[in-house]
Amino acid sequence: MKKRLVVLVSGSGSNLQALIDACNPQRPDAINAVIVAVFSNKDDAYGLTRAQQAGIPALSLSPAQFSSRDTFDAALQAHIDDYQPDLVILAGYMRILSPGFVRHYYGRMLNIHPSLLPKYPGLHTHRKALDNNDAEHGTSVHFVTEELDGGPVILQARIPLFTDDTEEKVTARVQQEEYRIYPQVINWFVQERLTLRDDGAYLDGIRLADHHG
Repeated sequence: MKKRLVVLVSGSGSNLQALIDACNPQRPDAINAVIVAVFSNKDDAYGLTRAQQAGIPALSLSPAQFSSRDTFDAALQAHIDDYQPDLVILAGYMRILSPGFVRHYYGRMLNIHPSLLPKYPGLHTHRKALDNNDAEHGTSVHFVTEELDGGPVILQARIPLFTDDTEEKVTARVQQEEYRIYPQVINWFVQERLTLRDDGAYLDGIRLADHHG
């Protein structure tokens, strides 16, 4: 039985595309999973177009139609659960999730964040790394918990920063690493090698340190 994945996007969906490609059954190393739906909080998100082009149900739900974050998340949760996902994947989903939503998918929701967590949670991570003259930067895949960008880190990729770097250059290099490590972590979950426990993330029964590349 293939695992069922639901992906949430807000923008172009380039990480979604990497995952669509990684799940392509024509690939010898394909992830044994199927993306059953893609949701966005923006009806013009290009990620929805990517989903449609791949024959995946693509649905948008506008927060403007709801009176609060909680009511929006409750509606989104009901729609997601119609697809019975084994894993919910945040791929550039730019809304802060309500605690009830996060608890509902505890241990079954992943996010990728463009920094070496716990450094630079939130937005504008590349700019912050450049402004602080950091020697290195990167990206982190983590389980989602109620703390923003604070769930246990599963895998990180690091890149060096150079004196002539711009945000655009850094973004491009970080994204190449994201396209590599996010499908890898999702594959671990699909293979039932990756789990979340109260004291952290575990791979093959071994607790992962919170910071590693």
